Amino acid sequence: MIEKPLFSFKRLLLLPVFLVLTLAVGFSELIYLSKTNQNNVVLGFSNEKVVIESAAEDTKNISVDATVSGADARPMLIKKYLEKYNSPMAPYSDLIFQISEDYGFEYYWIVAIAQQESNLCKKAPEGSYNCWGYGIHKKGTLKFDGYELAIKSYAEYLKREYFDKGLNTPELMMKKYCPSSNGSWANGVNQFIEELKSGSF
Repeated sequence: MIEKPLFSFKRLLLLPVFLVLTLAVGFSELIYLSKTNQNNVVLGFSNEKVVIESAAEDTKNISVDATVSGADARPMLIKKYLEKYNSPMAPYSDLIFQISEDYGFEYYWIVAIAQQESNLCKKAPEGSYNCWGYGIHKKGTLKFDGYELAIKSYAEYLKREYFDKGLNTPELMMKKYCPSSNGSWANGVNQFIEELKSGSF
């Protein structure tokens, strides 16, 4: 009786096929696992909240409170501040930020002085759109055709008459802007600046 060899030629040919199939299945399994475990995170701003969206099926959209800082937060702070106090300047928050950047001074000056002078334009001379009390004297009142023109004019005035002359704090500005003040003008402007910077309003 002749014994059959343990490994026949046919079995030997099947070995490479088996190895290739095993590797292919293993590789496809790894790809599948990496795709299902991978979280494609998308960040977006929704008011003051950061919205995080995950692509994983077993994860729901997550909304987390976050402190937004940096350049992008400043127009948002202006908008929120003006809206909180029902200012008619609220639709011009982006312009206020952009023109402050263009003239090279901080974003809060136009808003803080308007808060001190006219309660953010709610107590400005009727039909003047002049929220800052500048150009208002016995001879007359400086008036504008709208808030956009008023904001642009006031920004240029601040730059030329104050910041370019080194008057860059409320205390220094007060000596020229409101020389009869006992210090309350500067204190008020400082308070409003701090509120805007900290977001505590």
